[in-house]
Amino acid sequence: MNIISIRKNPDYKDKAIQYFQDSWAEVSPIIYEDCISHCIDAEQALPQWYLLEKDNEIIGCAGLITNDFISRMDLYPWLCAMFIDEKHRGNNYGRLLIEQAKNDARETGFARLNLCTDHMGYYEKYGFSYIGQGYHPWGEESRIYQIKL
Repeated sequence: MNIISIRKNPDYKDKAIQYFQDSWAEVSPIIYEDCISHCIDAEQALPQWYLLEKDNEIIGCAGLITNDFISRMDLYPWLCAMFIDEKHRGNNYGRLLIEQAKNDARETGFARLNLCTDHMGYYEKYGFSYIGQGYHPWGEESRIYQIKL
C-alpha cells in the first residue's frame, strides 16, 4: 500500500486528475485539473492531493484543502474528496488517507482537521465528531465533522 502525495510526486499529476474526475463525476472536471495542477508549485503548505495505490493500481484518493465549498470559512483545513474504489471498501483503507491528511495538517501547524459529508457513522469510527451544519453555494447543506490533531 502506498500513499502518493502529488506535490512530492508530480509525475502522478495526470493520473491524479483523471482519478479524481472519474471518482467525483458530479464535480466539473476543470476543478480537479486546476486544483491539482496548481498545488505542485504552490508556495503555501496547502492544498495537498493524495492517491492510494495498491499493487500498482490506484484505488483511492483524498485532498487536504483550505475550504470545501462550505459556509464555515472560519474552519480549516478540510479533508475532501475522499474516495475508495467499491471493490476495495471494507478493508479500512480510508483510514490510511485520513491519517496522511491528519499528519500533514499537524506538521503544518494546524490543531484540528475538518470535513463535510452526508455520511453518518463512518468518520466517527476514526475519531471525528459532528460539530454542526454547513451550507454550500449551490444550496445544499452538509454535516461538518472535526478531529483534534
